[in-house]
Amino acid sequence: MAAAAATRAARRLLVASRSASEGAAREATRRSFIHPAAVVHPDAVIGQGVSIGPFCTVGASARIGDACQLQAGSHVMGDTELGERCVVLTGAILGSDIPGQTIIGENNVIGHHAVVGVKCQDLKYKSGDECFLQIGNNNEIREYCSIHRSSKSCDCTVIGDNNLIMGSCHIAHDCRIGSNNIFANNTLFAGHVVVEIAQDVPRYMMVAGDRAELRGLNLEGLKRNGFSDQEVRMLRKAYQKVFMPAIDSQSSFDDRLAELS
Repeated sequence: MAAAAATRAARRLLVASRSASEGAAREATRRSFIHPAAVVHPDAVIGQGVSIGPFCTVGASARIGDACQLQAGSHVMGDTELGERCVVLTGAILGSDIPGQTIIGENNVIGHHAVVGVKCQDLKYKSGDECFLQIGNNNEIREYCSIHRSSKSCDCTVIGDNNLIMGSCHIAHDCRIGSNNIFANNTLFAGHVVVEIAQDVPRYMMVAGDRAELRGLNLEGLKRNGFSDQEVRMLRKAYQKVFMPAIDSQSSFDDRLAELS
């Protein structure tokens, strides 16, 4: 019996030791790392599991969410809120020490040397006025992009979710960008631009121009959503029949659509 009791005690000790080790590992994961060469204001709010690399600066009013990564030489300034799991790459600048606020959601990537949430270039902006920028979740903002705050306290520059903004794009003051957009390199938006379409676009089709006109099937979108090659070929034939009739065709749109059913 004494041997059995000793065995049970040893097992309890082993379980306790493992629990303590796992707890220490979890605590180490939650603990933030701030490189000795970084400058972080004591009033800044730093979440758990944050990594701040060398030569970074974090201002007094900054709020960094859990599990964010600030790579070497990146800066978070002014009243700036960075959501959880964001990655700020080398040389990027977020926010500015001017009145107003920059809010960036969760799981965003800010590319090398991007400038996000700084004063606009509108000459009508009055020094001392509040200005605002709000960015949603799951956006990838690539290298050398510039995104400016609003020009007035009553307005806001807004970017939605799941956007890919490629290198060297510019989004100026008071723009309103929705979700699920892809902007190619060097795309430029002047102030007060709203990205939208005036009418509905059929699913898996592309439009272009001002005003927007159909420009064919979104073949890449079809492939990504599991359409087979045969299904894509059938859709292309249907598209050509409905939207690209012969010049001498006298049939109406409804007639051509009815022929497919």
